[in-house]
Amino acid sequence: MKFSAGQIADILDGEVVGDSNSTVTGLSKIEQGETGTLTFLANPKYEEYIYSTGASIVIVNDSFQATKELPNTLTIIKVKDAYACFAKLLEFYNQMRKKKPQIESPSFIASSAKVGKDVYIGAFAYIGENVVIGDGAMIYPNVSISNNVRIGTNSVVHSNASIYHDCVIGDNCVIHSGAVIGADGFGFAPNEKGEFQKVPQIGNVVLEDFVEIGANATIDRATLGSTILRKGVKIDNLVQVAHNVEIDQNSAMAAQSGVAGSAKIGKRVLVGGQAGISGHIKVADNTQIVAQSGIPGNVKKGGQTLMGSPGIPIEDFKKSYFGFRKLPYILNKLREIEVKINDK
Repeated sequence: MKFSAGQIADILDGEVVGDSNSTVTGLSKIEQGETGTLTFLANPKYEEYIYSTGASIVIVNDSFQATKELPNTLTIIKVKDAYACFAKLLEFYNQMRKKKPQIESPSFIASSAKVGKDVYIGAFAYIGENVVIGDGAMIYPNVSISNNVRIGTNSVVHSNASIYHDCVIGDNCVIHSGAVIGADGFGFAPNEKGEFQKVPQIGNVVLEDFVEIGANATIDRATLGSTILRKGVKIDNLVQVAHNVEIDQNSAMAAQSGVAGSAKIGKRVLVGGQAGISGHIKVADNTQIVAQSGIPGNVKKGGQTLMGSPGIPIEDFKKSYFGFRKLPYILNKLREIEVKINDK
């Protein structure tokens, strides 16, 4: 698709400085800009690139003032927030790339399934009995959706994702490739012989509206009841969420982190990569957990940044780490003192 600077400015409510008829057909980084592409400048440390970029159009904050001569082929669009506006354009671009509503062949859709309007279902998708798919949803090729699943309007399930029976997906959710929603929770009980016996997992998973699940992430079904991810939760790639976990609104977990069974995570909690949260605990609202930290017990006070394993307030951790680094020096000093005492 081709857009002019004038058209883009209209979309963003911006001001064109330069040629309003300048056109672009793609996007680029400002340092790698090429003719016919659009880029943006929001971070001052990248300002040097605007004076050498090959891009045709650059979106900048309305406070931007050039300190050098700009390329004569460059057109600028000034907006209130360059980063937010570029993100808006990315979403606009992404919407234009969406698949057209259709049901590709071959695919299997059970006779009892209900498919809404303007839905895309890709080839080799499997839609089980009593599945309900809302208007505008997109089910990419090789997706498996088992019996009694409900998928809300405008939600997207990417290729090779699997949604097990009875799970509920809200509106405007995104499930990326390889994700598994509703696999059995890790429930086993040893018998009198010390052998593990499986505990049936008969609950489900509920994803509320605007939840996003990264590639190869796994959200386990509850033993009883539901594993619940509330509105706006974001789960990165390769994250494990165990059975009966509840994650409250607008919390986010980065790659390779995990939360064990029946933990309750509050609102706006941020979990760094490779962090671990133990089961059957509660984490207060607005907690931030630094990457590779471990949380073994309840976090009762909200608004803290925790680091280490077990996680403690980050300033305490920094002080403790400084002491830990000094241990070899301290031990040497103790030995010197011990030698002096013994020599007396």
